[in-house]
Amino acid sequence: MKKRYLYLLFALVSSPTLLLADDTLNSGDTAWMLVATAFVMLMTPAGLALFYGGMTRSKNVLNTMGMSLIAFAVGTLVWVIAGYSIAFGDGDFIGSGKFMLSGITDKSLSGTIPELLFVAFQGTFAAIAVAIASGSMIERVKFSTYTIFAALWILVVYAPITHWAWGGGSTLNFGEMDFAGGTVVHINAGVAGFVVAMMLGKRKDYGKAVIKPFSPVLTVLGAALLWFGWFGFNAGSEVAADGVAGNAFLVTNVAAALGVIGWLISEYLVYKKATLVGGASGAVAGLVAITPASGSTDVFGAIMIGLIGGIVGFFAVAKIKKLFQVDDSLDAFWVHGIVGIWGSIATAIFIAPYLKADDFSLATQMLAQLKAIGLTIIYSGVATAIVFFIASMLTGGGRVDEETESMGLDEMTHGEKAINL
Repeated sequence: MKKRYLYLLFALVSSPTLLLADDTLNSGDTAWMLVATAFVMLMTPAGLALFYGGMTRSKNVLNTMGMSLIAFAVGTLVWVIAGYSIAFGDGDFIGSGKFMLSGITDKSLSGTIPELLFVAFQGTFAAIAVAIASGSMIERVKFSTYTIFAALWILVVYAPITHWAWGGGSTLNFGEMDFAGGTVVHINAGVAGFVVAMMLGKRKDYGKAVIKPFSPVLTVLGAALLWFGWFGFNAGSEVAADGVAGNAFLVTNVAAALGVIGWLISEYLVYKKATLVGGASGAVAGLVAITPASGSTDVFGAIMIGLIGGIVGFFAVAKIKKLFQVDDSLDAFWVHGIVGIWGSIATAIFIAPYLKADDFSLATQMLAQLKAIGLTIIYSGVATAIVFFIASMLTGGGRVDEETESMGLDEMTHGEKAINL
């Protein structure tokens, strides 16, 4: 009998989840979130940098990759100074009270993990959001302008939208479902990129010369790293090592795979070619589409969301983009913004049957999704325009001169080449 009690005591001590409540540190959750944070960090200065760098022209590769690098560096700084406080501090419209992480110690918890770890995890989201927007403005925006823009945009645009969706701000929360950032990250960043692209104007040879990517190889490699990091992005958004995180992990992988298939089938039907840049773009489209639904859909939903996401992404880039005549250099708005809208709508449609409440109403949830989409588009569009105008004023104009644009920003801005032969 004594041995049985000893075995029970040992089991309790050795299994943290048996002893811990929601307000107690869980070592399993903490270990997973450390890994997930590292996954998401890899997405910006490595995955996105390679993905975008491979698609730009050889004379602008380093500048393009540098924008992802500086986004992560500046984003990290402004996030810990004030961004986290605005997004997750106390308050209705915007948060406050955690400037410079005031009051947060190594003993502070966010659920079952250290709050400092939660700060780091959410900071990686802020950084990649503004880095995504850079894809719309490359090859003509000043590096100094973008750097200031990135800092201001995270504080003025990203952090408030995060507060409304995830941080406790109730006035502008319509009950939308956004598990990992469909509106907060992708629609927000896509709209921001589109607005800046309009303000900058077209590249001087846009539509007049064939603009070929520097290296599809780098783009595919970048997409693979983004795919890998997205497991932390989506499964990590559960902030726990549990069944929901496992489901998010699986449906993320399925949707990305179907995004590749959907894009390549569409591309082949239209152009009779299935390109690797298209396949890489399809993977990203599938990942974008599943992001808001990754905590609430099942495998069937992931198949449909990813497949349609790939198809929507292809036709947005290949057909719809031409109607707008806006020089969105690397299609950030079309792949992240438009596909993000599809993903947010699909979140309401493809909720796993076993997760639907008895009183679930598709019409009610769809209305909530549409309200959140509309708010994000309007606020991000207007606030981004203001922020970019300020950044441009501070740097003597946001666009590089004609000589720099012709010679390339790598040598003219950074004094370097992507390859020295």
